[in-house]
Amino acid sequence: MDITKQYQKFLEPSDTLIADVSRLEGDIIILGVGGKMGPDLGKLARRAIDISGKKIQVIGVARFSEPTLKNELEQNGIKTISADLLEEAQLAKLPDAPNVLYLAGMKFGTTGKESLTWAMNTYLPGRVAEKYRRSKIVAFSTGNVYPFTTVASGGPTEEQPAEPIGEYAQSCLGRERMFQYFSVKNETPVLIFRLNYANDVSYGVLLDIARSVKERKTIDLRMGHVNIIWQGDANEMAIRSLHHCSTPAKILNIAGPEILSVRTLAMEFGRLFSEQPQFINEEQGTALLSNANESFRLFGTPHVRIQDMISLIAQWVNEGRRTSQKPTHFQEREGKF
Repeated sequence: MDITKQYQKFLEPSDTLIADVSRLEGDIIILGVGGKMGPDLGKLARRAIDISGKKIQVIGVARFSEPTLKNELEQNGIKTISADLLEEAQLAKLPDAPNVLYLAGMKFGTTGKESLTWAMNTYLPGRVAEKYRRSKIVAFSTGNVYPFTTVASGGPTEEQPAEPIGEYAQSCLGRERMFQYFSVKNETPVLIFRLNYANDVSYGVLLDIARSVKERKTIDLRMGHVNIIWQGDANEMAIRSLHHCSTPAKILNIAGPEILSVRTLAMEFGRLFSEQPQFINEEQGTALLSNANESFRLFGTPHVRIQDMISLIAQWVNEGRRTSQKPTHFQEREGKF
């Protein structure tokens, strides 16, 4: 299959997503639609709604520093609103919507901008929770709030107490605590969507590894194991999570079903590229992992398999197609992003 057609196939909504969307009442608003996952999340929701025949809007909110993205979303049937969510007057003017997908946040560049990081990741969620206190809210979070665990443990479940490392992860726990507080205070149904790690052809851990192999760069093995999920599968689960918001807030791990060896992934890309991967350091006894069995119980296992992701990304890189130039820094063990 042509690589573009295969990629587009992986972006199509599943029958289960279409069925779940058909049961939604009212519009969907995506706060932070301009990030890595937001554009495809909006398009996926719009496509599923159209197929279902439901007459609801998808509204995307972002600063839209790149006008081309705003135009692209509008061409795909998404209503866009340009707003800086940290500006109280602009936040207050946003339309009400019964279904909120909250993606706003800050990760890269947090070192040296700690106060902005806390404003985006902890202060703003409290303001949003008040603004949308009568809505259902799916709030994106991260597996970075967990401590490192062994591979043998299978990764932390939702019952594992948070032990964030570094200010980025600490501020993300602050985001969760704000949504938890206002969920109880205002009886707002909330689901905290702890994601670890989403991958697409344009970004993600797999792309970082593939690039390193292809460009003959060294791969740091200290973070020797990872969870990986296709971005489209994660986006499906986010939309479907609107049916699982609760008071108090429900926490849900979102990750791939396997714990994958970074060394093994690199060797597989090496085989596909006819290159010998270059490694530094050794695997540590622990890694940043997540156990997502509860999400599989609710939604089933992800549709896109790891081997399909590897094959698609290898071909994408081989053909020199456009990718993000922002590495994930998945090797980071000190929490400094």
